[in-house]
Amino acid sequence: MAALCNILLRARRRWCILSPAAWRRQSCGCLLSTSARRRAEFYDDPVAAVRDIPDGATLLVGGFGLCGIPENLIGALLKTGVRGITAVSNNAGVDNFGLGLLLHTKQIKRMVSSYVGENVEFERQYLAGELEVELTPQLDDIFPITRCPELNTVF
Repeated sequence: MAALCNILLRARRRWCILSPAAWRRQSCGCLLSTSARRRAEFYDDPVAAVRDIPDGATLLVGGFGLCGIPENLIGALLKTGVRGITAVSNNAGVDNFGLGLLLHTKQIKRMVSSYVGENVEFERQYLAGELEVELTPQLDDIFPITRCPELNTVF
């Protein structure tokens, strides 16, 4: 099995996973290349793309609010049943959409976010002591990411 997935990108209904070495070699904004030099793997099935994500993984989840979130990859994580996720995202989704789906099944152990105001399940878990929370100003969460050795996956 290859090393943990480091970068997941959606590309033309396929999922691209770049190795850490390939990510460091990127010199432009274009990351969706099929060249052998970048050793990218493409998946037609989102479940196959997230299958290697282990319990306890740290996931950076893209999107702003409910726009641009990796809906299919979140759904795939529901199917794989991975537990103990630390999710780093702009927000915690809503009760029945986005990261709220993973919160509902208690797959997220820790949430690092700048906005959590619309998710009732998030509030319930936090007040019951079932969910660890780190609130961070929006731009401040970008800088530690570049030095995060335990980072496993970016959606």
